[in-house]
Amino acid sequence: MGRGLLQQQGVIGFSIVVVKRNSTMVSLKFFEMSIMLMFLAMLCELLVLGYATDERKTFIVRVDGDSKPVAFSKNEHWYRSSLASVKGLKAELSVDGEDDGLLHVYQTVLHGFSARLTEEEAARMEKTAGVLAVFPDRARQLQTTRSPQFVGLERPDGGGLWVESNYGSDLVIGVLDTGIWPERRSFSDQDMGPVPKHWKGECESGVSFPKSFCNRKLVGARYFYRGYEATGGGMNETVEFRSARDSDGHGTHTASTAAGRYVYKASMLGYATGIAKGMAPKARIAVYKVCWSSGCFDSDILSALDKAVDDGVDVISLSVGGSVVPYFLDSIAIGTFGAVQRGVFVSASAGNNGPGDVTVTNVAPWITTVGAGTMDRSFPADIVLGDGSLMRGVSMYSGKGLTAGRQFPLVYAGDAGRAESMDAYSSSLCMEGSLDPEVIKGKVVLCERGNNPRVLKGSVVKQAGGVGMILYNTASDGEGLIADPHLLPAVAVGSAAGDSIRRYILSSKNPTATIAFHGTELGVKPAPVVASFSARGPNPETVEILKPDIIAPGVNILAAWTDAIGPSGLPSDRRRTEFNIISGTSMACPHVSGVAALLKGAHPDWSPAAIKSALMTTAYIHDNRLQPLTDEATGNAATAIDFGSGHVDPQKAMDPGLVYDLGVDDYVNFLCSVNYTEKAIRAITRRTGGCSTRGIQPGNLNYPSFATVFDQKRASNLSTFFIRTVTNVGPPLSTYRATVISPRGVSVTVRPRKLMFTKKNEKLSYMLSISAKPVKLLPGNSETVFGQLLWSDEKHVVQSPIVVTRQKPY
Repeated sequence: MGRGLLQQQGVIGFSIVVVKRNSTMVSLKFFEMSIMLMFLAMLCELLVLGYATDERKTFIVRVDGDSKPVAFSKNEHWYRSSLASVKGLKAELSVDGEDDGLLHVYQTVLHGFSARLTEEEAARMEKTAGVLAVFPDRARQLQTTRSPQFVGLERPDGGGLWVESNYGSDLVIGVLDTGIWPERRSFSDQDMGPVPKHWKGECESGVSFPKSFCNRKLVGARYFYRGYEATGGGMNETVEFRSARDSDGHGTHTASTAAGRYVYKASMLGYATGIAKGMAPKARIAVYKVCWSSGCFDSDILSALDKAVDDGVDVISLSVGGSVVPYFLDSIAIGTFGAVQRGVFVSASAGNNGPGDVTVTNVAPWITTVGAGTMDRSFPADIVLGDGSLMRGVSMYSGKGLTAGRQFPLVYAGDAGRAESMDAYSSSLCMEGSLDPEVIKGKVVLCERGNNPRVLKGSVVKQAGGVGMILYNTASDGEGLIADPHLLPAVAVGSAAGDSIRRYILSSKNPTATIAFHGTELGVKPAPVVASFSARGPNPETVEILKPDIIAPGVNILAAWTDAIGPSGLPSDRRRTEFNIISGTSMACPHVSGVAALLKGAHPDWSPAAIKSALMTTAYIHDNRLQPLTDEATGNAATAIDFGSGHVDPQKAMDPGLVYDLGVDDYVNFLCSVNYTEKAIRAITRRTGGCSTRGIQPGNLNYPSFATVFDQKRASNLSTFFIRTVTNVGPPLSTYRATVISPRGVSVTVRPRKLMFTKKNEKLSYMLSISAKPVKLLPGNSETVFGQLLWSDEKHVVQSPIVVTRQKPY
């Protein structure tokens, strides 16, 4: 194993790699069948055990930092000694670390390390004194201009949050992603002041990335790859940079969304032309490259979180996600707790697995979880069928269009598969190698969305000789559309239009179609709309904590891009562009990261929880038609399960009136309320002393939203209550009165109904009680209803969603 230990600070921990042992050949002479059979049985058992235990893989080990034996001067020496013990290595190897598999040491946001271990070694490690938890490394995935104006940061009078925060100039945003393309104009330091005094990070040199690429804007750049290489093998340096340089584009895009400088005449191949700028244009950027071609590994993410907090970042932006596990086994939850504990605000993407329920990720209550909404900008394209029908879709195709006024033969891809494959499913999806060129040549092809990338489908059609593509949603994707920079004339349409086109093809002897492109359209209504892909609640880990928290622009976002790959992301795409337009909750997250930096600049004394509260209680739930937000997938009204508290409103968040604040003790009490063991709680918080508040409910965390679930099978008395404490951050003398919009069929009361503050930062508490009557439900069914609590002093409106679910389990 390679040594090269990264000197991480703040999280104490390590990762371990497992390798297959060499097998040996055994020659045996069998004299009796019974002996042979017995031996074979034993051999099979040994082989099974060997394969189960001898293959090394990466584990993350969380330790109690106070348990370090005095014999060890450094935590690293303690960790190496522990590794040598569980692996049966010689004692002298515990210091120099030869072959011990140590990858990372964590000592700022947690105490521990990551290393390569067999399952058996991991089990022994978990029983070692001072070890709190051992869990396997996991690979997570990325959650893949006009937005400052759309969210209200640009004001006609030139004032507001940008001015109050000096555009975030003294704040550093740490972006954990795929790296950065530092030459982009978005990262220029022209006319910027000196680097903030609290910053102590550095610029790590690497392939095609000398230290000189950092400046007063890009103040730090690091890269973390040990977990990636330990699991996935060696890096392919023909397609990836062993440095902070971005070969993917995602990290460059998110960094410039959060804090890109003003760039004039920005566009993506002529689309969305204008002035590009991030949410906090003068905030500093520190890049932590943790994502590579095969994913983003927890052991590397933890190391980056550890170093980022020690470097002095003020905000962490994390546009990656994965499956939900208990908080004490969730590396991101553990690492971000340590960051919040040190006053760092953390925002993370909610995930792209919508519109299904219970799909949200990054659900720990100390993380601000961000879903995605649309903006009032679109890239329309029309389909005209041979019968004269016109259907509108979206596209960012920028090449030569189809011949004007001419109709082209139209074919459904499911009817154009290769004869030898007999696989209509693959051809309907326009999978690689599935289409018959003799059928496709010269035609517009109708492809079904799903399985392979949207732009790749177009490439498959083009390679088969097609002249255009219509990409249609299935019922699961509904009407949510994403524009793409296709390599051939192509347009995306919703499920209803796709079904209509299929019916036309079936009913016509010679179906034809053409496509026309209309550039960029502004002032689109309705907007925002909850993006169909945006992950939804309820929170799969703790239903009483409503997730996502808020939504922000995440559809068709223009931001800086890498020069390593074209805007479609396909290797065959030779186009290069300074900016790209992409969609995802990954794009929504840095919007909130940038706004959080502005809020911290305007209110340096606010805690991460206070900033989060301000964002949530001032979010709006109506679109630009003054109608309730809608769900892009269905066209129906969206709910708090879809958008949390609503769409971010930076200007109102600057002056929220009241905030729901939280400290470390509050989170510890919350973890006690979900019945975690003392050891599990220490694995997250580094706190000792056990739980003195086991009787409290998880919903009584001082959170800016309310959610409860009633089990009608267990109780006929469906009632509960919540205690909340609000802090006055507005005028010293303020009186707030409560207004309740009760969920249908539910009674909600608030006591007291009036809060009278006499000074700034004064705290007052209230109780919100909920009672409901059982409803008729079939076993396995549930009903969820929604309401709101509003506190108002006639200037501020402090709003919180109320979500009540009645369920009848089987």
